[in-house]
Formats: sequence, structure tokens, C-alpha cells
Amino acid sequence: MKPRLLLVEDDPISCSFMAAALEALPAQVDTADSIRAALAWEGTQDLWLLDANLPDGQGTELLAELRVRHPTTPALAHTADDSQALQAQLLQAGFAEVLVKPLSAARLQEVVRRWLGMASDAPPRIGETSSPFTALPLWDEAAALAALNGSQEHVATLRRMFLDELMRQHDAIIDALDKGDPGPAKQILHQLKASSGFVGASRLNAAAKNLEDALSEPSVAMNFTAIVHDTLASG
Repeated sequence: MKPRLLLVEDDPISCSFMAAALEALPAQVDTADSIRAALAWEGTQDLWLLDANLPDGQGTELLAELRVRHPTTPALAHTADDSQALQAQLLQAGFAEVLVKPLSAARLQEVVRRWLGMASDAPPRIGETSSPFTALPLWDEAAALAALNGSQEHVATLRRMFLDELMRQHDAIIDALDKGDPGPAKQILHQLKASSGFVGASRLNAAAKNLEDALSEPSVAMNFTAIVHDTLASG
């Protein structure tokens, strides 16, 4: 029988990518975009994959609720925040491992297979680029195909979803910064880092990280806006 997994992810592009990768294991994947939706699932899952930040709370809160029902189910956290402090906090809360997004389908499958005790036939991991973001291409086709197991159809579908949402996300970020309210901007940038990585929007991914680290710098926000427009025009 296929293992049954619970995937909790509030960004639709990231959720679609991760669910497709997990279903290819093969596995049955229950998806949810909030703590409330996750707790609505009935029955037993073999593994939980929980986003560290959700619209109605934290992944650690959801894990605590799920543990009341099923004390021994292994749980993995996933997040676009690569800080060591957060990873330590998640591990201390009871997560078995922390996955940092964006990640390839091969990497996701590798970790899930390991925790489920499944045989692994995943290809080798692909290293992340360390080039300055200004030198990165707008679109990295090789990275997008690697993330989606070589499926050009999946790349095209997710990229179209990504571009349809991009301007709305940009406007919400800039509006929040103009109002001096960095909270919403950080939340959207957190999602954008993951989704841009999955579809191979390399330069935008780096620009989003740069803006997240310098929210109060007008020049960084202007550069981010320029790259958003370049990405939309090229897509």
C-alpha cells in the first residue's frame, strides 16, 4: 500500500510542487493550507510535512496538536528561513528534520524515503549557486527542470501560476513597506523565496532574499521592483 502523508503548505505553488514530488514516490498526499485544515483530516498518516509558518499559527503549534492524537508519527518541518536559530527551535519542538526551501523534488523524495524506510533511487543532489544575484539569469531552466524531475509540462504550469500571482505579491509587499508595516512584506517574501526557487526564477529569488534582509532600504526595494518587472516581461 502507498504510504499516506500530510503536507501542510499555505503557498499554492509550493504546495503543488511538493505534492507532485511526493505523489511520484508513490504516496497518497493529504494537503492543507492552515492548522485548521490540517486538523480536519481524519485517519492516520505515516509522515507529516509541516510548514513552519502558517496563516493561523506556527508549525510547532500544529505539531503539538497532532501529537495529542498520534504521539509517534515522524514529522518534518519545511521553511524558506535558513537561520540556524529557527532550525534549532524546530528540532527542539519535536521535528525530526528541517527542510529549507526551495528544494528539489529529488531532495524532498530522498528525505521522505529515508524517514519512511523506503528504498531510495533518487538522483544526486544539485548544489546551490553562490553567485551574486545580479549575475544570475532571470530564468534558470536547468534548475527548474531538476526541481521537477525533468517535466517541462510541470515547469510551464507552475511558472504560469507563479507569474499570475507575482504582480499582486509585489504590490502587497511595496504597499506594506510604504505603510511602515514590515510584517506582511516579510510573510509574502518568505513565500516568494520558495515559489521563485521552484520555477527557476533565480534572479528574483535572490532579490527577494536581499529585500528581506534590508526592508528599510529604498534602493533595495527599487531593485526588487525592477527585477519583478523584468521577470514578468520575460515570462
